[in-house]
Amino acid sequence: MKSQSDYYKDAGVDINAGYKSVSLIKSHIKRTLTEGVLGDIGGFSGMFELDLSGIKKPVLVSGTDGVGTKLKLAFLMDKHDTVGIDCVAMCVNDIICCGAKPLYFLDYIAVGKNIPERIASIVSGVAEGCVQAGCALLGGETAEMPDFYKENEYDIAGFTVGIVDKDHIIDGSKVDKDDIIIGLASSGVHSNGFSLVRRVFDVENQSLSVYVDDLSTTLGESLLTPTKIYVKPILALLEKINVKAISHITGGGFFENIPRAIQKNFSAKIDLKSLDIPPIFKLIQQKGSIPEIEMFNIFNMGTGMCIVVSKDDADQAVEVLNKHGERAKIIGQIISGENEVILC
Repeated sequence: MKSQSDYYKDAGVDINAGYKSVSLIKSHIKRTLTEGVLGDIGGFSGMFELDLSGIKKPVLVSGTDGVGTKLKLAFLMDKHDTVGIDCVAMCVNDIICCGAKPLYFLDYIAVGKNIPERIASIVSGVAEGCVQAGCALLGGETAEMPDFYKENEYDIAGFTVGIVDKDHIIDGSKVDKDDIIIGLASSGVHSNGFSLVRRVFDVENQSLSVYVDDLSTTLGESLLTPTKIYVKPILALLEKINVKAISHITGGGFFENIPRAIQKNFSAKIDLKSLDIPPIFKLIQQKGSIPEIEMFNIFNMGTGMCIVVSKDDADQAVEVLNKHGERAKIIGQIISGENEVILC
């Protein structure tokens, strides 16, 4: 007999809704299963068998993140099938920076009221993100928390575990003067800076469904575009090119994230003319009267990843990345300096 409680339901927690949610998400989880997954959904833990063939010194790499206040847009638009992609992306894009291949992902969804169909929609996005990253959705948790979250609101966070050979860890130690910086195009604002974005557009008090000519879509659809996942193209690049450093351009924009990946006695010189800045950023800057320097300090400005390679490898690296579906181009170079970013 399955657990059920009218007393708990009267307090705001519907156990049977939880069972229905699990039933609805099973098909989404099935899409993500890889050879290492052991067992099935519903246990107390997820199990994954490591395949260490070809790896001499295995190192496990982990990353965790959430989606932030971008979720407010999902609430306002009642669209929940993309934020799961964001959650996966923010984690797997971080661990690929050291060269780690994501193995599996777990999510945590906290809700004011468990609406099974909405949970399924959220998890469908998580599953899609896992498929894009080539990792398994190994498990997760849904917590119904009445009086803590509003009935139609929720939060989602997750974490991933990946693997890399210790001898192949990318840590920036091989970066040198005159190395080339390659930028990979973003899909939009991604998942940071939304506290400012929401204020700039006053999203709670205006329609997000109005078509914006400069964006070729509605404001809401543009802002809710999920974060791009770069894992598979970068893994393909690592098979052919000696990559020296990788930066995931998230919160803190160019100025915080690029220096994190390079040595302290080098700086990154970025050619502004080489950047393709999407219209959404120009609209944010104009609407919010935000100085350009601040835009680069907050947003990705159309570049979601930066990769450092030697000058001799740069053209081939761009070719490999573009062949695997990226819009990659040379955007700058490494110079001697105080570990900063110089826009010129």
